[in-house]
Amino acid sequence: MQSLTTFAALLLASVLFVPLFKRAGLGTVLGYLAVGMLIGPYGVKLVRDPDNLLHTAELGVVLLLFVIGLELKPSRLWALRKSVFGLGAMQLFGVAAALAAAGWYTGLSLSAAALVGIILALSSTAFVLPTLAERRELSTRYGREAFAILLFQDLSVIPLLALIPLFGTGKPTALTHPAVGLGLLVAVVVVGRPLLDLLFRHVARVNSREMFTAAALVTVLGLALLMQAGGLSMSLGAFIAGVLLADSEFRHELEASIAPFQGLLLGLFFMAVGMSTNLTLLVKFPWQIIGLTAGLVMIKILVLYGLRRLVGGPKLGSRMLALALAQGGEFAFVLFDAAQSFKVLGEVQADKLTLVVALSMAVSPLLLMFGDWLARREAGRRPPKAYDQMPSEASDVVIAGFGRVGQVVGRLLLARGIGFTALDADAGQVETVRKFGFKVFYGDAAHLDLLHAAQVGEAKVFVLAIDDVEASLRTAELVKKHFPHVQIVARARNRFHASRLMDMGIERQIREALPSSLEMARWTLELLHEPPALVDQMVTRFARHDAEVLARQQAIDHDEGKLIQSSKEARDELVQILEEAREAFAKKERPAKTAGRA
Repeated sequence: MQSLTTFAALLLASVLFVPLFKRAGLGTVLGYLAVGMLIGPYGVKLVRDPDNLLHTAELGVVLLLFVIGLELKPSRLWALRKSVFGLGAMQLFGVAAALAAAGWYTGLSLSAAALVGIILALSSTAFVLPTLAERRELSTRYGREAFAILLFQDLSVIPLLALIPLFGTGKPTALTHPAVGLGLLVAVVVVGRPLLDLLFRHVARVNSREMFTAAALVTVLGLALLMQAGGLSMSLGAFIAGVLLADSEFRHELEASIAPFQGLLLGLFFMAVGMSTNLTLLVKFPWQIIGLTAGLVMIKILVLYGLRRLVGGPKLGSRMLALALAQGGEFAFVLFDAAQSFKVLGEVQADKLTLVVALSMAVSPLLLMFGDWLARREAGRRPPKAYDQMPSEASDVVIAGFGRVGQVVGRLLLARGIGFTALDADAGQVETVRKFGFKVFYGDAAHLDLLHAAQVGEAKVFVLAIDDVEASLRTAELVKKHFPHVQIVARARNRFHASRLMDMGIERQIREALPSSLEMARWTLELLHEPPALVDQMVTRFARHDAEVLARQQAIDHDEGKLIQSSKEARDELVQILEEAREAFAKKERPAKTAGRA
């Protein structure tokens, strides 16, 4: 009964407080940590023994790594080897060396300082990946680099767990000998895939979603426990299970089955971490704990930023990467506990370092917000010549934003023999696209001096394909104001973006998802055996009506009540319009059928 009460309290507290943190832009992880601190033994004491909950909730991290493994086909993992083992090793050993030196300076023994440095160099996979996913930045260059570094860190936990006993006074058992773990790992990689395929094909014949979910959980937990028995990380076992199934036909169904458990347990994990945080140490040693936390965060930021810039990383991407990985990792809680068990660290030392890691996680969302603020500030203060040397000859077409949309336009123009000037504000994107033979210039088109340098005034058409809505609107405003004779063809991300472009008088704009959405609707109707000619009419009328509704709603899009009412009226109108199209089509078909019979 007590367990049920505890679980209900956790759910209630998270439902009440976590959305507030997310709405404030602080992220859900910080919300879970705060909830744990609030209801834990150092808060209002609704939960007095968080250790059992922490051991259960660690399964959230295990399931997270399984899902990560599902996304990594072996071929993709091999393609990432340079980022994983290059950037990953550089970050881990570079940051660990700096932290170990700081630990030795503060009085730790050389062996303890080395171990603490490596443990604190680890960052939080469970925090960073969901946070970047929430921010939609996993696909950015720094997001991909963060993923590669975190993957290397997760792999490095294996030898760390095996080496900790060698630092202390305990002796490793047979099961924790590195050779045992390595043998298990090789065995799982060799025979795991065919066995797992056999298991899931057997379960699929039953055609029961519940059984499939059970099989997925058994696979993850079974391999995780097997790796743990070999002295390795449970998370490694889950990750290997995911990689083995990444090429499987069951991959998507597995991900869908695991996702609800992963999200819930990951939230419980961070709440348990918050509960386990010994806040009395913060009261007893406030300046020491705050100083250690600030020192950890600053050393990780400065060293990683410096190393990334040293090997050619762009300034903004290097800074965001350093800020994203500045916290301690969830594996630190496990590793510090092991270090205390083998007497590498004293109990108070381990508790202090655990508190420092938890506090570093708590400030991580604030660091990313600070990074966003710096980026916005720099964008406003960018010096006039922060762009490449532009071509001496003007082009008839200027393309601003050479991502997935701008490249399609550019390829078609090149195929027709029409030259253009392409601009993009992402240095990494410019570097990548140039490798494929495109002539692209680095620069932010939302600055008037760059538009003059690109000779936009001599162009006939300005293709606005910038992904960021605010940057797109700033650019559109500049072009309309200073080059009113240039025709603008604009890409809109959504209805709001399209409405703002229409406010500026830009009529040649299209929402990026609209054509593909209409084509999908067309295929769906045809698969439902609607006549192709009728489908063409319905899609055409829908597109025309949607454009009319957008124009009507442009004037009321700030009034939510009127906008909702207008949308309801538009849906009723659309039903009537499509019904009229169907009736007209039926009347047209009737005489044709009669003539055919005659």
